[in-house]
Amino acid sequence: MSIKVYKPTGNARRNMSVTSYAELSKVAPERSLLAPHKKNSGRNSYGRITVRHRGGGQRTKYRIIDFKRDKFDVPATVQTVEYDPNRSAFIALLQYEDGEKRYILQPAGLKVGDTVIAGPGADIKPGNALPLTNIPVGTVIHNVELYPGRGGQLARAAGNSAQLMAKEGVYALLRLPSGELRNVPAGCMATIGQVGNLDHENVKIGKAGRKRHMGWRPTVRGSVMNPCDHPHGGGEGKSPIGRPGPVTPWGKPALGYKTRKNKKASDKMIVKRRNDK
Repeated sequence: MSIKVYKPTGNARRNMSVTSYAELSKVAPERSLLAPHKKNSGRNSYGRITVRHRGGGQRTKYRIIDFKRDKFDVPATVQTVEYDPNRSAFIALLQYEDGEKRYILQPAGLKVGDTVIAGPGADIKPGNALPLTNIPVGTVIHNVELYPGRGGQLARAAGNSAQLMAKEGVYALLRLPSGELRNVPAGCMATIGQVGNLDHENVKIGKAGRKRHMGWRPTVRGSVMNPCDHPHGGGEGKSPIGRPGPVTPWGKPALGYKTRKNKKASDKMIVKRRNDK
């Protein structure tokens, strides 16, 4: 997938680029796999903002994705490759031999007309899904489960992939996109290949309005706020922070402060952290 660059007809267009959608199927999404997608604008069930700078955005329908790949030993043909407004990756519509249709994340290289299958005996080719036990060491994978049967949670964004480094007993060692080395139960499912839409990281947004279409609202620096709104605020002119180190609006340290707690069961699975020197 290539990048489309516009002629510099204005300041926004001058620095703007989009993914060329030439490889996508020019069809409407499968209606049976659409669901309402209500926006919460960063608010929780109490109506309180828990994620700042969210709101607005283009209305979308959610595409129901098969992250579990639990339809074993039934071949499926790729009917379409489509855009999904809810994620950076493209999605592929599969039609199984029994007539059922499901969406999956499109791996790089998977095209309309290809056949994929899930199950322990599947071949090692992009789009096929197998338990980690049946995947050779060194294979590039994506959509990896953390717990058997829960559905893929790791390596799902455009261009991402994990690598199976080793298998020992009931665990498989993975190198994740962040560089973290982590043990995962060997019975977990994973899909062969790298997630498609590799050029997603090279796209330039170009203008503020395009970010608003994605549901992002403006972010304001704490140093230009009033002291009642942020610990960095107040003072005459450009003032220093005025306290040891930068902090969040609620006074928590903002750089290098570990906030991850009560994750003992997960921590023991991490062999090497992503930020280890």
